[in-house]
Amino acid sequence: MSPTQSYHQLFALTGPLYIAIAFVGRIPLAMSQIASLLAVSAATGSYTAGGATAGALAVANAVGAPVAGALTDRVGQRSVLLVQSVLGTLGLAALALLTATHTAGEAWWPLPLVAALGGAFVPQVGTMARVRWRPISRASRSQDPRVMDAAFSYEGAADEASFVLGPALVGVIAAVAAPVTSLVVAALLLGAFGTWFAIHPTGALVGPSPRATTATRGRLITPALLVLGATQLSIGMLFGSVQTGTSVLTTQAGNPGLTGLFHALLGVGSVLAGLAVVALPERYGYVLRLRWFAAALVLLALPLLAVDTLGGLALVLLGLGFAVAPSMITTFTLAERVTPVRRLGAAMTLLAAATGTGYAVGAALAGRLADLGGHAPAFAVTVVATVLALALALLGGRVVRRSPGAQAELADRAGSTVPETAELEPVG
Repeated sequence: MSPTQSYHQLFALTGPLYIAIAFVGRIPLAMSQIASLLAVSAATGSYTAGGATAGALAVANAVGAPVAGALTDRVGQRSVLLVQSVLGTLGLAALALLTATHTAGEAWWPLPLVAALGGAFVPQVGTMARVRWRPISRASRSQDPRVMDAAFSYEGAADEASFVLGPALVGVIAAVAAPVTSLVVAALLLGAFGTWFAIHPTGALVGPSPRATTATRGRLITPALLVLGATQLSIGMLFGSVQTGTSVLTTQAGNPGLTGLFHALLGVGSVLAGLAVVALPERYGYVLRLRWFAAALVLLALPLLAVDTLGGLALVLLGLGFAVAPSMITTFTLAERVTPVRRLGAAMTLLAAATGTGYAVGAALAGRLADLGGHAPAFAVTVVATVLALALALLGGRVVRRSPGAQAELADRAGSTVPETAELEPVG
């Protein structure tokens, strides 16, 4: 089955409308951080206030998402996502109103507080969409494992695309209207598409088993999930340090406005590679893939240490992107394989939270080093992050492959008795 056929079969399970709803529904999260940064900075005249507001929103979302994910495992996605979408919309709207009415000289501390309250409820639609594909496939009686491979490849690429389009949309809005308008647009998109995603019929397919108990739901935190979470943390560090290093280099070159465009190049390569992952032969198992993709991250990140021009930076970022999405797709796929099916919501959101935490850590470390030595030390954080990802892939692969309970969960999901090792490491 070609990649085109795989995606055609995948999208046929739900129809194009659901694909569009799930994609647009994740854009408000991609917009919210940079929108709050620009809006609050413009309203207060303080980058400190803008950074604090954006940071508060991001941290609150990283904390709230796993809680919401665990709730979806207990009561189903529909009710949780509906509450999140409504409260998240009100939170972003309140932040927009408070920002628009802020006057010079006023204390700005309420802005990060409101941003945190709103950010805690903005749903991570991408992670919830990943969880839906297994029950969607089962309900459609599709047993082809390549369909699920296509699902995770698509979702990884869709996430990358949303984090390219989200900031770009904020930039376009800020160019033609007041920066606070981008917060209003994010709130409207969340209110419309977040709630639409919540009440979509596919949401009813994700819910707890009537017979589920605390014991039968299975363990959430396992050594395998910790390894995968640490891997996502390192990839998040890559994102944060690359954005910081890119900002420093473009500013030194006298073009600070190009930071977003250059960071988008990382996403372009990532989207293309993510869509192509489904073409990999089945004989290349997921643990093996993670090791090779992590090695590619290291090799493609090393040239950042020698970059000193914007042209060179563009080429390196475009190349590095080709290893980013495949690494993330493989990590999330492995997490889906080794996590009990009734804990998938919590597991997926934990990995997403680890990515966000890594972003904050990478940005902070790179920013501190950039103050001391410019863009090169900032990009050194990127290289260290990729080395960490490779070490985890090499040393933690055995832990992931032999995760307890994976065989039973895989048999339950696929309706077969395929051994765990055959699913994680196909023999060719």
